[in-house]
Amino acid sequence: MSDSHSVEPDPSRIGRVGTAPFVFLPDPEELFARRSARLRVLAASSELGPYLNFLAAIAEAQADIVSATPAPAPPPAEALARAREFAMPSLDRATAASDAGLRETCRALFAALAAAPKPAAAEAALARVRQADDAELDHLIAAALGDVAPTSEVAEHILLTAALQIHFTRLAAQLEPDALKPVGTGACPACGGPPAVSIISGRAGAEGARYAACALCSTLWNEVRVKCLACGSTEGVGYEEIEGHAGTVKAETCDTCSGYLKVLYQDKDPALEPIADDVASLALDQLLRGSDYRRAGVDPYLVGY
Repeated sequence: MSDSHSVEPDPSRIGRVGTAPFVFLPDPEELFARRSARLRVLAASSELGPYLNFLAAIAEAQADIVSATPAPAPPPAEALARAREFAMPSLDRATAASDAGLRETCRALFAALAAAPKPAAAEAALARVRQADDAELDHLIAAALGDVAPTSEVAEHILLTAALQIHFTRLAAQLEPDALKPVGTGACPACGGPPAVSIISGRAGAEGARYAACALCSTLWNEVRVKCLACGSTEGVGYEEIEGHAGTVKAETCDTCSGYLKVLYQDKDPALEPIADDVASLALDQLLRGSDYRRAGVDPYLVGY
């Protein structure tokens, strides 16, 4: 494990990130297809192989639904204007939760997963959510949007969040990048959600820039590199990693709030995918479990671990 106070501001990058775009909006079909492929690769050499393959099946179903069903209607222009005026996220979670199309997306995903190999707990959870009436489904949607996952409903939470990812990723993809503005530390400017991880970009025009990756809508938004995305502090920030992992996945720790968020270095390995590699690097979370630091990133696929 590396020195927890080995801050790496990387001054050689500073001149190249001044004009980096504030956001990169998702391409839903490409996103889920890429995530599925990455999960399959990671599963082949991981002790978490069965779980990663199940998540790959979810991502494949997400990609199929995105390509085969109409996108949800974008927010009204007046709602978007109000969000910009008051520095609020462009997408209103409460409005989205009441969208009848969201129920249809949930049921489409549940049906697509019926034949996929899955853990016994997921099989039982899938049967329960497929039998849920509209009122029960709305309750589960509201809980998932609030990042609430009762211990007895972790598998249901994963399934509901996967459906929400489809819906919100498609909504985010319809936004205008130039209209999005910062709405607060560690808050997605598109949907207001917290990040799962952050990445160090290798994209042309954004090399070396840091982007937080939304766990819900997959929007990437620019953040300062040495800064806690849980509390905003730039003091007492350090990095931990597992030896032998080539420095591609680290935990950015904060002594101010005792939180940590993983950083994925896509500039070193472009194959890294925020959600897939967050789950596959569970060993780093386990390493920090006995420390004073607590996970600040929100990844629905790591609920319960």
